[in-house]
Amino acid sequence: MAILDRIIAAILQLNVEWRDIVDIIIMAYLFYRIILIIRGTRAEQLVKGLIVLLIAMVISDQTGLDALNWTLRQTMTVGLIAIPIVFQPELRRALEHLGRGKIFKSTYWSWSHQDFEKMLDELTKAIPVLVKKRIGALIVMERSTGLKEWVETGIAVNGVVTAELLVNIFFPRSPLHDGAVIIRGDQIVAAGCYLPLTEDPGLSKELGTRHRAGIGITEHSDAVAITISEETGIISVAHDGVLTRYLDEKKLRRILTDLCKPGRSDSFSLWSWRNGK
Repeated sequence: MAILDRIIAAILQLNVEWRDIVDIIIMAYLFYRIILIIRGTRAEQLVKGLIVLLIAMVISDQTGLDALNWTLRQTMTVGLIAIPIVFQPELRRALEHLGRGKIFKSTYWSWSHQDFEKMLDELTKAIPVLVKKRIGALIVMERSTGLKEWVETGIAVNGVVTAELLVNIFFPRSPLHDGAVIIRGDQIVAAGCYLPLTEDPGLSKELGTRHRAGIGITEHSDAVAITISEETGIISVAHDGVLTRYLDEKKLRRILTDLCKPGRSDSFSLWSWRNGK
């Protein structure tokens, strides 16, 4: 108790106001969010390198190594100028996360729970067929972030989601099978779309271009990407840059319901499922 009393007395002597406490909490939260954004990306290694340079600069200054200290200072000056360029993907990702907040939340389409359930029924009818026939597929479900720039890379379809249409699109001899299908509401807006590939260096080497594209689109948006492996028939779901593998139809339906059902909050976490990295 004596130690606790001393700590409290020391805090009181600092004359800390409530604004200071709020300020510290906000800054701690911001640093926490920044760490989450750069974790698992190339920026993580770059930050570690900057920390090493900073420590070396301080040590060289304290030990009187003037030439080394001058060189490190010049390097840090150039580094500060280069940071916006080097961290451009992470800065863009952070701004996109801010833009997805509830204050600005909007959508290009509006649909009912009945439409969603009907779309989900057709989707879960098509997927077992694709798995059984070992037909690779990449299906992206648009949410609040618009995917127009990737829709324009494919062929417009603008058809209601049906199991037959999905199977025919991904059939190996179909001209649209080599690319992603993008679903907006209960409509297939485009097929044969080209998506950005993830640059996650820690991703398993057994995952091919289709899986990397599925993860990549979820790093650039809040979309949900369903991937079916052509070689193994394994069903995977990517959301917010996280790939979840080895799903069956029941688990897949539950994930899609929690993430995409109209009027539901985004409280479901894919971290509770097996991570496929």
